[in-house]
Amino acid sequence: MNYQGIIFDLDGTLLDTIDDITAALNTVMSRHDFKQYSIEEAKKMVGDGMRELMVRARPELASQDKLIDSLVEEFRLEYAKVWRKHSRPYPGIPELLTELSRKGLKLAILSNKAHPFTEMMAKELLPVSFQAVCGAQPGLPLKPDPTAARLILKELNLTPDKVLYVGDTAIDMKTAMAAGLTPVGVLWGFRHAQELVRSGARFLLLKPADLLPLVAGEKET
Repeated sequence: MNYQGIIFDLDGTLLDTIDDITAALNTVMSRHDFKQYSIEEAKKMVGDGMRELMVRARPELASQDKLIDSLVEEFRLEYAKVWRKHSRPYPGIPELLTELSRKGLKLAILSNKAHPFTEMMAKELLPVSFQAVCGAQPGLPLKPDPTAARLILKELNLTPDKVLYVGDTAIDMKTAMAAGLTPVGVLWGFRHAQELVRSGARFLLLKPADLLPLVAGEKET
């Protein structure tokens, strides 16, 4: 099948952001004399939005909404200071996006990262313009709920069977399946192949360029 559009996850898929996320997280944790986290630990905690990150960092506070809300706001402020410090596209991503754009593919981003950060990072760190960019925002359920993916499909004016969803976590694969998209897992991100396959990935990419023959229909679905 020749696909006409691609929806990408952001963190762990297009951008390597984990150093800056971990730094902001540990700044907040240190302020309260809480446990510090390694980058490898943080990779397992991200993907479900800022609030869930704070809950995973301090699970004993999960039922204390006001405290979690306070930590989320602290994290948001700290991340705003450092999000550009180390974050960058993965090797091969700029070239991939440029080629996909040249071929006329409709490109979009769907992330559980807060929408303002998602928009800024897409604009400032990636080389192409996206037809739709959607991050976490009030009134819109987080992935894996398919609502946001379906809104993006409407904006792209494409049916689900014509669109790939490319991501690095189980949440992404579940989102794709819930929205009727073809789930594609990447192996350079924050999680492992077993998680992606177990969650429904139809294809796995070792490197960004591996997406091109899939888009062209050179791999069977």
